Amino acid sequence: MDETDTERAGGKPDIAALMMTSPFAKALGMTLERIEKSKATLSIPYQDKLVGNPLTRVVHGGVVTALLDHASGFAVISALDRIDSIATLDLRIDYMRAAEPDRTIFADAHCFKLTTSIAFVRGTAYHDAPDDPIATAVGTFMLSSDAGRKAGANRK
Repeated sequence: MDETDTERAGGKPDIAALMMTSPFAKALGMTLERIEKSKATLSIPYQDKLVGNPLTRVVHGGVVTALLDHASGFAVISALDRIDSIATLDLRIDYMRAAEPDRTIFADAHCFKLTTSIAFVRGTAYHDAPDDPIATAVGTFMLSSDAGRKAGANRK
């Protein structure tokens, strides 16, 4: 991917183009639905290859975890001034119910706090509305030293 693929008008990072470079996200069929400062919404359509239990046709919980992790990561990246390396440090998932067969799963994530080295995120996976969750997540992400210093400088 060259620089024009990852930059949109005004020199801002094109996070949708970045999403398309992830073989894992592509293999799961993830789509970036919405991105704004510190927030992201991603989706995964129902696919038979993602089923964890063939008897119930319920999507494997690891798919929901991956969706929440990616949505959280994109919320962090969108909170930064430029695309930079991040890494998931901790991601706690609370499952509240099974994802329903034949339904798209959405995940909203919000990066609510940046320090010089850590980003803090909350997320929700759902079908129709975040107030009827499949699962919720809280996570921490390590920022690269450059991104963290810049984020820290912007808070002052």
